[in-house]
Amino acid sequence: MSVKTPVIAVFDIGRTNKKVFLWNTAFQIVFEKQQHFAEIHDEDGFACEDLAALRQWIVSTFTELCQMPEFEIIGLNFSAYGASFVYVDRMGEPVAPLYNYLKPVSTPFPYAEYGGEGEFARKTASPILGNLNSGLQVYASTFRAFWPEVFKALHLPTYLASLFTGKLLSEITSIGCHTALWDFDEGQYHPWVSVIEDKLAPISAQTSLEIDGIHYGLGLHDSSAALVPYLRSRQDEFVLLSTGTWCIAMHPFNKSPLTADELANDVLCYLQPNGKPVKASRLFGGHFHDEQVARMEGHFGGSFLDLRFSERVFSLSGSVSSPFECAFAARNLNDFPDLASAYDQFMVDLVSQQIYSLNLLLKDAPVKQLLVDGGFSKNEWYMLLLANAFPTVEIYAAEVAQASALGAALLVYEGEIPQNLIQLKRF
Repeated sequence: MSVKTPVIAVFDIGRTNKKVFLWNTAFQIVFEKQQHFAEIHDEDGFACEDLAALRQWIVSTFTELCQMPEFEIIGLNFSAYGASFVYVDRMGEPVAPLYNYLKPVSTPFPYAEYGGEGEFARKTASPILGNLNSGLQVYASTFRAFWPEVFKALHLPTYLASLFTGKLLSEITSIGCHTALWDFDEGQYHPWVSVIEDKLAPISAQTSLEIDGIHYGLGLHDSSAALVPYLRSRQDEFVLLSTGTWCIAMHPFNKSPLTADELANDVLCYLQPNGKPVKASRLFGGHFHDEQVARMEGHFGGSFLDLRFSERVFSLSGSVSSPFECAFAARNLNDFPDLASAYDQFMVDLVSQQIYSLNLLLKDAPVKQLLVDGGFSKNEWYMLLLANAFPTVEIYAAEVAQASALGAALLVYEGEIPQNLIQLKRF
């Protein structure tokens, strides 16, 4: 009889792609699978996640994994995007769509009752971002017809965990990701939350539960999850720039209080699994890249993947707009002779915005190391332009496989963690 390999399963749920990984105890990926679901529409006709399809895929996939003869599942966890709530009845069944955080706000929040927008944003470490402040989605839901059916409102990762644990619980990283729920001054829910607190699942003091020999995680916010491998393996102070749809720079060592200017430029705080705050700045960089590449390729033809980096980009000047707008979007593509020159300018604009965003974190707490993971860590334009902009900082592309999923896996593993979790390439 062959010996089964102990593995930890992690479902990593992004807005676009859904992935599942199996990690062995050396934290190597021994199995992975990816799924994409077409969006459906909520009752207002706005595009949203197909929660039923997602749930069915996760449950059936985990069943399949458990039946694979070569593996023994010892842990299960979930990393998922923030700004999304699942509303369930007493049976744990959803009673509403998984609303899209890009949907316009339907019900104004009474900021004036809590010191105005500026003070509210400061205390909750949450820039005023409409439905990206997911707690305010819950507030708006109190006015919807389904609200009397709601037993608990669960963050998406904790809802997915509940499918396996049977426990309706909250966990701190999901509460602390620009939700406008948490009072960072007091280290507890903000006073306004008393309006909905009976509908929020209790906060767990643990990050996992052991059931029948398997450690089930409670899920966690993907950006906070991505930080876990670095905090567990790095000795020097650093900033982690996690790149994907959102480019999120996290500075665990910056203790300075949030300012009004920072909040206006999408600087906020997350919470680590241990409850400690992490100052962070955000840029919708991956989204900008997808949008503008599609615009450029539609105009010029060809593919940006065929382009080659040229040092001519260092002679170009970048344009900076707000962190919520792509500076390059205002440029006329007819001003460029070809795809290569347009893409060069786009990347200079994008990285100029990224530099501005990073400097908001670094001005009060400089570091010697900037670690870049995710999609842009493999983009020469992005990495070399960053290195050129920060000559006194060591810029590394971090070769860590699936950092968010890895962080979720680490939180349900009780054994010794290998020292070579992260491979670094200096630029």
